[in-house]
Amino acid sequence: LLPNQWYLDPVGDDRPLGQFPMNMRLSPDGQYLVVAHCGAGEHELMVFRTSGNQLVSRVVLPNVYYGLAFSPDGSRLYVSGGEDEVIHTFDFEKGYLSNPGSFPIAPVKEQHVPCGMQVSPDGAWLAVTETWGNAVGVWNAETGVQRWRRDFGTESRPYDCVFSPDGVRLFVSLWGQAKVAMIPLEGEGIGEPVLVETGEHPNELLLSVDGTRLFVANANVNTVSVIDSATMQVTETLNTALYPDALEGSTPNALAVSPDGARLFIANADNNSIAVFDIEESGKSRALGAIPVGWYPTSVRVSADGKTLYVANGKGFSSNANPRGPNPYMRDDTRRTYEQHAKVMTPGALSIIPMPPNDVLPELTARVRRCSPYREDKQPVAEPTAGNPIPAQVGDPSPIKHCIYIIKENRTYDQVFGDMPEGRGDPDLCLFPEKFTPNHHALAREYVLLDNFYVESQVSADGHEWTTGAYATDFVQKTWPSSYGGHGLTYPSEGRWPIAYPESGYIWDKCREAGVSYFGFGEFVGNPEPRTPEAGQEQTGTIATGDPDAHLEPATTPVKTLEGHFDPFYNGWDLDYLDMDRAMRFISEFNRMLGEGSLPQFMIVRLPNDHTAGTKEGSLSPRSMVADNDLALGMIVEAVSASAAWPKTAIFVVQDDAQNGPDHIDAHRTVAMVVSPYTRGRGLDRTMYSTASMLRSMELILGLQPMSQYDAGALPMYNTFRHEPDLTPYQCRPVPEELRTVRNSADAWGADLSAQLNFEKEDAADDLVFNEIVWRSIKGADSPMPAPVRAAFVFPVDDD
Repeated sequence: LLPNQWYLDPVGDDRPLGQFPMNMRLSPDGQYLVVAHCGAGEHELMVFRTSGNQLVSRVVLPNVYYGLAFSPDGSRLYVSGGEDEVIHTFDFEKGYLSNPGSFPIAPVKEQHVPCGMQVSPDGAWLAVTETWGNAVGVWNAETGVQRWRRDFGTESRPYDCVFSPDGVRLFVSLWGQAKVAMIPLEGEGIGEPVLVETGEHPNELLLSVDGTRLFVANANVNTVSVIDSATMQVTETLNTALYPDALEGSTPNALAVSPDGARLFIANADNNSIAVFDIEESGKSRALGAIPVGWYPTSVRVSADGKTLYVANGKGFSSNANPRGPNPYMRDDTRRTYEQHAKVMTPGALSIIPMPPNDVLPELTARVRRCSPYREDKQPVAEPTAGNPIPAQVGDPSPIKHCIYIIKENRTYDQVFGDMPEGRGDPDLCLFPEKFTPNHHALAREYVLLDNFYVESQVSADGHEWTTGAYATDFVQKTWPSSYGGHGLTYPSEGRWPIAYPESGYIWDKCREAGVSYFGFGEFVGNPEPRTPEAGQEQTGTIATGDPDAHLEPATTPVKTLEGHFDPFYNGWDLDYLDMDRAMRFISEFNRMLGEGSLPQFMIVRLPNDHTAGTKEGSLSPRSMVADNDLALGMIVEAVSASAAWPKTAIFVVQDDAQNGPDHIDAHRTVAMVVSPYTRGRGLDRTMYSTASMLRSMELILGLQPMSQYDAGALPMYNTFRHEPDLTPYQCRPVPEELRTVRNSADAWGADLSAQLNFEKEDAADDLVFNEIVWRSIKGADSPMPAPVRAAFVFPVDDD
């Protein structure tokens, strides 16, 4: 059972792989399989002999990003150098790589990032897409001299490319524009590209065996487009999901065809399966079934004899305890490896599957469906008890009319609640006990304690997407590992890139669709900045104008549906700004809107300071920052519970991810709370939930449709709620000022390291170093970091 409430039940044999295998290529003779790894750990190539499926060789490279291509005779291998913006070249013989070389893809290094690539049929030219450079180019395969380059414009994000069998056309998928381009090749130049619309996020391309059809995997909409390669018309659209009309969340992202051209295999990353289609007759494709594989399959290939299916599972089958981490420094201050940190605790795996005959596929399809909690009718997976304030289905009434959704940063359950004997905690792993978090503890005791709650995410980059959209797109999933591993790619989340947006939108988009009022405080929003006075004028102060925000430029958001629906003077991510001040701003606006009769039905609030700034000299200490965060939470709950809106309100609190700490059950287990008159006195709820459960609960309360297969299939938090409300207001627990105001001294353990870390944006700091700093700052400079459990698989437990 995965933390996202889905199961794995894979078929076939397997071999261990490295970090996030993203692509595979079979050698032209079919004797070898090359796997490219593009994760947060080492980037490398692994070569397997298909006869016996044994590892032959492996080569570590500084950067790799998807691209792999053999010369037609199999003697040369070309590899994307990712953010280094080079193409690596190797001689290839008997599974071994030799004579390494490289050539740059641009005269001056900018941000191009080579991605998909293929060698022309005559072996003379290498085509390469530049995903961040928004272009495709062709180079001389021998000399590395560029022949031509075609720019497709901002946010086009070219992903993959394939030559036509005769080499006179090049097909390119535009990841960010939902289009495929066909470029006519005319001598040394090119003709005007022909653009064809596909589904959102077209990624991997594949030509049929006879070259007459182009298959395009559309990751964001559960489909594969079939294009006539001569007329460039879409002739079919194949639905790869488990059920017709399924919500987004299948994520088709890789393609393979049987040698006889009769069957198409599609890797559905988020369904953990391979969809199989009969494509023998053009225009009359039909689904044959699905094959269960591992976690997040990123590549699928068919052996040359058609008898074996190879699948690269990006997140493998499980992770394990990490007794050697996360502790980046040994006694001699030598850096440790990344091998046992959360971001690399789901190593990939190669599935080796004997080709199943068609008559076995119905049975395998049933096996895939049993692994999924998602229902064909999109209804909740369980029924509520009579009188439960969470309705049984969208549109049913609820006594709760307002949901406040508070998102915090990066903590595990044991770090905060490990000292609570009421739940399954490990006090030895508790860094922020009740002395520093009295409101967290009081809220858990007075309302409900959730000790079996998990995040779907691994880091903040996918965490904010899961927390607000119940899904992380293939762009996010294929960008954050390299970004977090220091390999150079950008932070892909929180509205920064339109390509990251899920097709179904975020929870505020569902509010907009349903006519539910919504308002944001700091999520997917920039920060207000000091206003620059005009020439000859003095800085306008708050006292002079009576306007407390007169000295600030209002914040903006890149998300269109949030425009006009957020507080432009609320500080989001800014670790130099107190959460107490955020709480006071929220309370002021909450009271204003309530008094005006305009209180939104859904409010999303960011309280980020439990992230902490490590032991950076002059910053608040980690425990003081968490204490500030705790008091802010208590202030908000007290104010809301004392208001006229309280009888019809529920406050949901969750971490965006749980990457920055240990937990003795699982690295994904986190701090989550539900505070409402309908949860007061509930006690311990040991039901297994995830962030998608929290989203599904709010959707049912507010009458919103689910966003993805994940929230639609998640168990609503029915057991967290009671039938009868208890309207007793909450009293905020004070946190003594002396606990909230301790600042780091220059001689604090890790102060010099903290000074080198980047806290200007989320998770820009090396979290291996950061975790060690926080632990030693609290437990003592000589206290070794314990070994948290990093298991990918979790299990629900009975209430007893």
